[in-house]
Amino acid sequence: MRYHREDVVRKAIEVLDEYGLESLTMRRLATELGVQPSALYHHVPNKQTLLAAIADEIVARGRRTQRAGEWDRRVVEICAELRDAMLAYRDGAEVVVTAYTFGLGAVEPASRLREVLRESGLPAGQVEIGTRALLHVVFGHTAEEQVALQAASAGAIEREPQGADDFEHELGLIVAGLRATVHR
Repeated sequence: MRYHREDVVRKAIEVLDEYGLESLTMRRLATELGVQPSALYHHVPNKQTLLAAIADEIVARGRRTQRAGEWDRRVVEICAELRDAMLAYRDGAEVVVTAYTFGLGAVEPASRLREVLRESGLPAGQVEIGTRALLHVVFGHTAEEQVALQAASAGAIEREPQGADDFEHELGLIVAGLRATVHR
């Protein structure tokens, strides 16, 4: 059977979700697809490129229609959408955060946040700082939440992970600060 890049990424996400990031190897992926590992390199030049494509696909699959009109509600929607997208897949937060941090992928939410913050009237010098602050909250909270969920499901910890309510509160604090900066 002949595969396309989309098939390879789709199968990689299935392997990620079933076995976790540490088990997502080019060899395992090739086996799951029924091909030699060298065949994968026709679609992705290396594992880093594969992980970037996975991150982009996770983000794309999580995309929802924007409903909010006010800039601050749009920021919350984008951040919640990103959190939910990462939580939808085992180790999804680690994949997305890593791809974004290394500049390999998952840049679309940051671009959308920058655009909304520019439209808000936030001073130009604060747009990038605001975008980073929002992403740090989303990435940090979601990575911790996902690790805690996985640890709790394995019986490694007994506490409940901080969930959506805690996330919304943290995000609300950042948005309130941005709102105050806009109204100066």
